[in-house]
Amino acid sequence: MSTTTRSTSPSRPMPARRHSRRRGIFAVGIWRARFELVQYFRSGDTLFFTFLFPIFMLGLFSVAFGSDGDVQIAPGVPAIPMAQLYLPGMIAAGLLLSGFQNLAMDIAVERSDGMLKRLGGTPLSPVSYFLGKIGQVLVTGVLQSALLLAFASLVLGVDLPTSAESWATFAWVFVLGITTSALLGVALSAVPRTGKSATAVVVPIALALQFISGVYLTFSQLPEWLQNLAGLFPLKWMAQGMRAVFLPEEYAALEQNGEWDLAGVAIALAVWLVVGLVLSRVTFRWMRRDA
Repeated sequence: MSTTTRSTSPSRPMPARRHSRRRGIFAVGIWRARFELVQYFRSGDTLFFTFLFPIFMLGLFSVAFGSDGDVQIAPGVPAIPMAQLYLPGMIAAGLLLSGFQNLAMDIAVERSDGMLKRLGGTPLSPVSYFLGKIGQVLVTGVLQSALLLAFASLVLGVDLPTSAESWATFAWVFVLGITTSALLGVALSAVPRTGKSATAVVVPIALALQFISGVYLTFSQLPEWLQNLAGLFPLKWMAQGMRAVFLPEEYAALEQNGEWDLAGVAIALAVWLVVGLVLSRVTFRWMRRDA
């Protein structure tokens, strides 16, 4: 009686194989981010309206409303330059434009043009695609905020914070805000039926959020019901976190609860981040189901 011995070829352990696959997805995501950045900076209209627009608006408001010097918007708070008053809102608006508006319109156009359908026929993972888009938004968001701060300080004479605590607050509000904006932009991109309708769907939403969240209008002067409505959306909390960084401590009394409430800012943005992550994963398709 003969015994046949089956030879087994050495195989990579499953945990190592999963680790290698995750590393491959991440590497492709980095490559996609580089590709997205090149495409972004080649688009002049996108570059202006989502990258330079907050800088333009900060300069415009400072010149139009700050010609008489420092302003005092309420009793009991120190007078400050108009540029300093508008700076936190413009930074928050820049995060919204770079993440939410830019990605929602960009992905909707790519889907309408058939680019996503072609990408769906390749081994590209949706996770790598997401990483590429979010990586592009993070890089452009950092550059945009750096230019905005430099413009405010060097051209408009705004005194920037000097404490490490303030810049630490800026860092976590920035990261939470731009990541949340990007994920919500990916989710909203599923709504426009065509690339041509993306502007009509996305821009009014982004514009309305800016007006009710203390970007173009002083938040403390808005009606209470409008402040409550703004509190349902992330931009209000992004702007509030940035106000805590760049405005004097006395201005906390003008907030809805009479304080900066940074814990509330962190919780609200974290909740919206999770919502954006779930919605973007559930709604994302390489092509529309009704196409």
